[in-house]
Order: sequence, then structure tokens, then C-alpha cells
Amino acid sequence: MEIERHDPRGRVAAHHATGSGVTRIGYPIGVRTVPVARRELVTPRMLRLTLAGPELDGFHTYQADDHVKIVFPDPDGTVRAPVPNERLELDWPKPWSPTRKYTVRRYDAAARELDLDIVLHEGGVASAWAARVAPGDPVTIAGPPGAKAFPHHYPHYVFAVDATALPAAARWLEESPSGVSAHLVIETDDPAEHAYPLAERAGVEVTWLVREGGRSLLAETVRGLRLPEGPAFLFAAGEAGDIKPLRVWSAGRLDALFTGYWKRGVAGLED
Repeated sequence: MEIERHDPRGRVAAHHATGSGVTRIGYPIGVRTVPVARRELVTPRMLRLTLAGPELDGFHTYQADDHVKIVFPDPDGTVRAPVPNERLELDWPKPWSPTRKYTVRRYDAAARELDLDIVLHEGGVASAWAARVAPGDPVTIAGPPGAKAFPHHYPHYVFAVDATALPAAARWLEESPSGVSAHLVIETDDPAEHAYPLAERAGVEVTWLVREGGRSLLAETVRGLRLPEGPAFLFAAGEAGDIKPLRVWSAGRLDALFTGYWKRGVAGLED
């Protein structure tokens, strides 16, 4: 079934203001090759790439967890980009190009700049590429494909995330209404990642955790929160197995959006 992609900005804004639950709103999907303007280590394990240029004109992003796919070069250096079709979707080459999804941390239409935060780790096509990409290098991105939009009018929010979903939580803090309160529970593999900058907001409590020995404390910590009276919304994103226990806990208690950004032992998880 073709996704309705008319006026995505207005439809997302309307759902944020008065909607209920989670709704899928499609965007016109673009494919762009944009040069790197800057690279910066936000933490020892989080690299921020700023892409900039007129190629970003017309870029769509209206939800804090919107993502693009970076299309990485093949071993011979060839970039096999997807091609937009008449349905405003993408036709991907076969075999599939190597890609990974990254949250749109910031988009400035006037400055024509896009920030992507990339978690660095040992091994993998993405980390190897990120270690060597330099200012001036072209980067091919596809998307965002659309939003899983959730309302911004709940009185309270709970974010249960790991480092991969930290950019989405950080962007939400900057863009959400000032009157809401929130608990952010953030789990990382290294205490040094707790230096990631977050906007300071009244009514927002942040709990940092460190995953030790491969054991996650994320779900356990969230289940132990003392939530205020009234409706609340749960945004749970990160390693698929770590957030899974919160599905049962939240059922009938909080409206929720779950997104598995990655899964141990699986490369390029599609959630």
C-alpha cells in the first residue's frame, strides 16, 4: 500500500499537537551526496559528522528519531546508491549496498547543515569508514523515509535508550514543549560517554548507566522509576534484547514506541 506523503511537516506537527498513539507518516525520500564539512568527537566514542551544502535543500525531518541511511562504498570504492521511483520510494541495487541507519541529530535548513552522530566501536563497515572519512569527502545518504510520530502533549515521558538512541533523546529534549516532564535513562558501555551534551530542562531527570559484563540494567532501572500520576509515554530504543522486557511492563501502563536500533550478533538490523 502506498504511503501518503503529502504535507509531511503539517501532518507530523498536527499529530504532535493533538494526536494519539504512534502513527506512520511518510516523507518524500531523497538520495543526496553531500560533502563532510566538519568531524568532531563529542565523546571518546561518539563521532559527529556535519554534512553541508546545497544538496540538502528540500531535506525533510520533523521527528526527533528521524534517520537516514549512509550508503557506504563497496571494497573497490564504488557507491551503489538507490534510485527514487515514481511512488516516491527507493529502488535499491542488488545485491544490496552496504548501509547503516543514523539519527538526524540536527538539521539547519538555512545553513544547509546536517549533523549525524556515529557510535564508534571495534570492527564493522560503519566504524571503519567513520575512522577515515575526512572533511571534503562525499557522503551518500538516503532518507529520511518518514516518522513514527508520537504526541508531544503527554504530561510526562520516559526515555529508555542506549548510546545509539542518545541522539534521538537529545534532539527531543531540544524540540519538545517546555511544559512536559521526563525521565531519561541512558545506558552506555563506557562512563566517558556520559559527557554527551544534553539540553538542561526543568522537570527532566537523567539517569546514566554503564553496561558491565554485557549485562544491561536499562529495563530494571526503568521499571523501578517512580512516575508521576497521569498519562505518560515511553520511548524505548537501543539494543533489541535490552528493551524487550519493557514491552510487558509498559502494556496497559504507558503508551509506547519501541525501536530496536541494533541486536547483538546481527549486522545491519532492520527493525
